[in-house]
Amino acid sequence: MELTGKDRSYLRAEGHGMDPLLQIGKDGLSESTIEKTEELLTDHELIKIRVLDNNQLSARESAHKLADETDSSVVQVIGHVALLYRENPEISGYNIPQ
Repeated sequence: MELTGKDRSYLRAEGHGMDPLLQIGKDGLSESTIEKTEELLTDHELIKIRVLDNNQLSARESAHKLADETDSSVVQVIGHVALLYRENPEISGYNIPQ
C-alpha cells in the first residue's frame, strides 16, 4: 500500500505516543526479527521500532529493508526510531481518513 502525505501525517500522529515494540540490535535483520515484525504488524498494524547503536545498518536502512521483507510501509524514521504500517482488514485498527 502506497501512503500519501496525508496518510503519513495521520499515522505519525497515531504513533507519537507509542512505545517501541521491537528492538533491532547486533543481530540485525535476522529471520526471527522478520517473523516477529510480521506478527506485530498483523496484531497492531502500526508499530514503532528502535534500532540500537550496535546494529550494522542505520535506522533508515533497517526500516526500509524490514518494510520490503514484510510488505509494509515506512511511515517515518527519526533518529534510531522507525514507524512501520501494514493494513490488516480483519482488525481495521487505523481507519486512515480518505
